[in-house]
Amino acid sequence: MPSPLYIHHQQLGEGPPLVILHGLFGSGTNWRSAARRLTDCRKVFLPDARNHGHSGHAQGMDYLTLARDTLDFMDQQDLASVDLLGHSMGGKTAMHLALLRPERVRSLLIVDIAPRVSPSDHLPLIKALEALPLENLQSRGAADRALAAAVTDSGLRAFLLQNLTLRNQTLGWRIDLQAIQAAMQDLLGFPPPAPAARYPGPVLFLKGALSDYITSEDVTTIRNAFPHARIHTIADSGHWLHADQPEAFIAACRTFLGCADT
Repeated sequence: MPSPLYIHHQQLGEGPPLVILHGLFGSGTNWRSAARRLTDCRKVFLPDARNHGHSGHAQGMDYLTLARDTLDFMDQQDLASVDLLGHSMGGKTAMHLALLRPERVRSLLIVDIAPRVSPSDHLPLIKALEALPLENLQSRGAADRALAAAVTDSGLRAFLLQNLTLRNQTLGWRIDLQAIQAAMQDLLGFPPPAPAARYPGPVLFLKGALSDYITSEDVTTIRNAFPHARIHTIADSGHWLHADQPEAFIAACRTFLGCADT
């Protein structure tokens, strides 16, 4: 059996362990602000997924592989069971892990994603990033201007360009664009659970009111696999509800995790 892939992580706080799994094109660093708001009641781990952040690069990003990466990481950190929070790609990883090894997950918090094929296709974003002439650009600002025609949303551009590195005056990508592109169909989908697969623990789905990643049609599918799931909608928020409405998001997380009022 091959050695586990290197998974870089950050760690904050004290208490029972909470592992936060970021979404596509993200990293654990994107979740530091939210993590700090939970450190009074949880020891928070922020791992980078394979081909993201400072973790190792390797082909294959189906959800079984991502769930096994997370289990390997938990084993390396001596975490027998954890509260598990996942956004988007990280939410699908968390759901698959909970169905695969329910005894390793104390509770599950899923942020704006359902256990089905997702509605968005990120391949145009990858093509736009690959098309950037990094050899002719000297700064992230220059890359932002070059990307603006293909990606008009300035917030999305800023998020994507966090993946740029500057070494020896040369820009490069920290994420593995080719590996992500090759895995895109797996990442958009969700492996159907075994007929009897259930996660019996507490589950909270947080939905962005302005997002279509969780719909009313998903409720039956969610409750079949997660019979104790609750679904809570955050008003005036899209897919990145933790950034759109951070106070409401943190309040919902703290209530679900049983953190004391601050």
